[in-house]
Amino acid sequence: MGTLLSNTARRTAAALSAAMLAFGMAATPASAQETRTVIGEEYTPTIWVDPDGCEHWVFDDGFEGFMSPHRARDGSPVCRRQEVCGIVPTDTLFDTDEPWIPAHRKATLMDYFANLDVFGVLIYGHTDARASDEYNMRLSQQRADMVAGIAQTAGVRVVESRGFGERRPAQAGHSAAALQANRRVEIVCLK
Repeated sequence: MGTLLSNTARRTAAALSAAMLAFGMAATPASAQETRTVIGEEYTPTIWVDPDGCEHWVFDDGFEGFMSPHRARDGSPVCRRQEVCGIVPTDTLFDTDEPWIPAHRKATLMDYFANLDVFGVLIYGHTDARASDEYNMRLSQQRADMVAGIAQTAGVRVVESRGFGERRPAQAGHSAAALQANRRVEIVCLK
């Protein structure tokens, strides 16, 4: 019985000393903790523009990998030196509710891209608002990817291919003309 009491007493003493140590560490004032000041170093956040003309947030001039693309609220990149160099109505390019381009329509698009003198392109797909948002996002992305594939085949550098669905209408309203104007693929040229 003597050894049982002494083992219990030892465990209690160990637990009590651990609790006191933890309390003592927590009660140490912040002023007593070690602080380190680095003199002569200053980090300034800046914006870096890549060769495509798109902006990136950088910290420490990007030397240590602190960089993030600058994006607008809708997720599209913020780029300079760009202009919309082509708007293709999807009614003339795609069949209704189809993400692929028939062979007889690819030739016109191939000729367009083959004669395009740019550094790169951004390709944005858009739809009208007649289907669900999820369906329109998927369809517009598939159509943008299809046009991007043709551009790459023609030797044009595709910086980004993105579908926006019905979120960026070219014309407001639900008239037949407005819906038709919203069904499009935009080609943005980077010079």
